[in-house]
Amino acid sequence: MNLPAVDWAQPWLAPYRVHGEAVAQTARQAGVASALQTVKPSSVPDFVRQDALPAGQAYEAHIFQTRTVPTRDNLHDFFNGLVWLAFPQTKRRLNELQAAEIERNGVAAVRGPLRDALTLFDENGAVLDAPPALWQALVARDWHTLFVAQRGLWSEARLLLFGHALLEKLVTPRKPITAHVLLTHDLTGVDDVRMARALDARELERKPFAPLPVLGVPGWCEENEAASFYDDPQVFRPLPGRGIPGA
Repeated sequence: MNLPAVDWAQPWLAPYRVHGEAVAQTARQAGVASALQTVKPSSVPDFVRQDALPAGQAYEAHIFQTRTVPTRDNLHDFFNGLVWLAFPQTKRRLNELQAAEIERNGVAAVRGPLRDALTLFDENGAVLDAPPALWQALVARDWHTLFVAQRGLWSEARLLLFGHALLEKLVTPRKPITAHVLLTHDLTGVDDVRMARALDARELERKPFAPLPVLGVPGWCEENEAASFYDDPQVFRPLPGRGIPGA
């Protein structure tokens, strides 16, 4: 199969690069599931072809019951596999919560608030370890403070992109691409164990996320070295009701 070219030098891919380059190379001949399977440790479920998922079976329930991950030969599932390799405890926690909700409520046309939040984090989530001033600006959507006035504080911060759909989109970087940052301060160091522990069902039902246009992060885009990069209210939107600063 032919995976699109991935620029592994991009900073947001640093946690995934070691496995990603090797898996991408093998996948060209063997397919994504087989390529992931060749590098996975025992702590990660087996990767199997998509046709191993029975018709009508819920994807998350199948993973939980069989400890296998049905995988298609595409970029989306390629990145899903890389996240499993890098953060297996967090992915397992997401799957446990999804499977429990499916067991409790079945699969309906509407997922419900918890499954919505779990899916949002799994597909488009990010976590941030940063000084309080950056957190406050992010929550307030005070983009000038976050990226210009307090720009120097980003040297003390770490943003980890977790969502595999988010990583897929960033193969072709565009200014509007936005992550949903999990609002928790229990992530010093941003490691797998802390992320898994931070996924609390009751908290997630409240959709505890803050939007963050990721190409605004210093060092993640050459264009954002100019302060005018952030003068784009279609991307760097204020909180509802606050209006545009300076307008």
